[in-house]
Amino acid sequence: MSLAERLARGQNADRIAEARDRVQARLVEVLGPRLNDTSVSEKELEGLVNDRLRELLDEEETPLSSHEKSLVAREIADGVIGLGPLEELLADTEVTEVMVNGPDTVFVERAGKIHLTDARFINEEQLRRTIDKIVTKIGRRIDESSPYVDARLPDGSRVNAIIPPLALDGPALTIRRFAADPYGSNELVSFGTFTQPMAEFLEACVRGRMNVLVSGGTGAGKTTTLNVLSSYIPHDERILTIEDAAELKMQQPHVVRLESRPPNIEGKGQVTIRDLVRNALRMRPDRIIVGEVRGAEAIDMLQAMNTGHDGSISTVHSNSPRDVLSRLETMTMMAGMELGVKAIREQIAAAIDVIIHQERMKDGTRRITHVSEVVGMEGDIITLQDVFLFDFRAGVDEHGRVLGALQATGLRPTFLEKLHDRGVDVSPGLFMPPSNGHIQRIGARF
Repeated sequence: MSLAERLARGQNADRIAEARDRVQARLVEVLGPRLNDTSVSEKELEGLVNDRLRELLDEEETPLSSHEKSLVAREIADGVIGLGPLEELLADTEVTEVMVNGPDTVFVERAGKIHLTDARFINEEQLRRTIDKIVTKIGRRIDESSPYVDARLPDGSRVNAIIPPLALDGPALTIRRFAADPYGSNELVSFGTFTQPMAEFLEACVRGRMNVLVSGGTGAGKTTTLNVLSSYIPHDERILTIEDAAELKMQQPHVVRLESRPPNIEGKGQVTIRDLVRNALRMRPDRIIVGEVRGAEAIDMLQAMNTGHDGSISTVHSNSPRDVLSRLETMTMMAGMELGVKAIREQIAAAIDVIIHQERMKDGTRRITHVSEVVGMEGDIITLQDVFLFDFRAGVDEHGRVLGALQATGLRPTFLEKLHDRGVDVSPGLFMPPSNGHIQRIGARF
């Protein structure tokens, strides 16, 4: 392409961009508050925007071809109704995370790997409008007095936004997406996240009302695993879910979803996860599922598990199953109750039955690396035993893919008799180690 052709193309792009900016500014001016009016349905708003857009484009002084008008109309509609340049990325089913580092830099995660995209916001103002659009739809706010927020999209995708002065290079937006159709056990087995024997064991644990914690780092896949575990809950039970931003997708008919609430502009009206856990106990739950335990609500959850609410499931951030115990102990102390360390550990040992630890590997895959039973107390310490362990000895292939697999250690859980008493039988064959040499881990102590 010659220099003259490149200049002509650049001038044409500038001409279209200027026309787009003028039309969008006039559209926002004309429609004003109706764009964020929650009483107007998405379909009504879309019709209103498209009708007004056609009128404004016809009035535009800059000559535009029909193709250019269509392009401008789509970009403006995406920005006003949807999420602007993010619409195309969110329509890509392979994108699992979108990371906006200011208006000019947008990254995505595909197959566990991060890639820079060509997506751009027109300016910082458009990015701020996009963030406001997301948070206002669920009754939350973001401004200088509250410069960061957790929210969600209509499809359940998790959203975090943070703006200046905390974000030095402009507003930052992170969207963690979840599949429209939640992954089931078979899909996670095919992905290599876990094995069929382990899936059968975990199903037995859930049906047999064992208390289960899913642990791991950020982006390890804890919520996906939690969704799979929840699918094993019988359909005749009353389930209460408690989350900061509702993202769990339950498949049972009898579900009550609770969501925490931040304080309002006067600093009042906050409802914490701990408040919701306490309230849930008065709502006759068969199961309590807490999206993530991260603070003083740990003591209320442990007490619920120890007072007849068996079968509870939750997630927690940690680096290993033993770190889970340490974190729970620390979070329980945050409640401000005068409990000794031994009393806290006794609560933990009595409440938690199984810890599932998950990691995101270097090749981007998510794998369960430990399934550990909390055996009980020995003196002042909590004893764990690993029922399944990931075998890292296979290493990686020439493409950097992890070759190992989850394997039984040969140790059988001590609660199998309890499961049997509850009408759930587990085949002893699930715990047989591989014939080509097995992993065995002696009970670990905390």
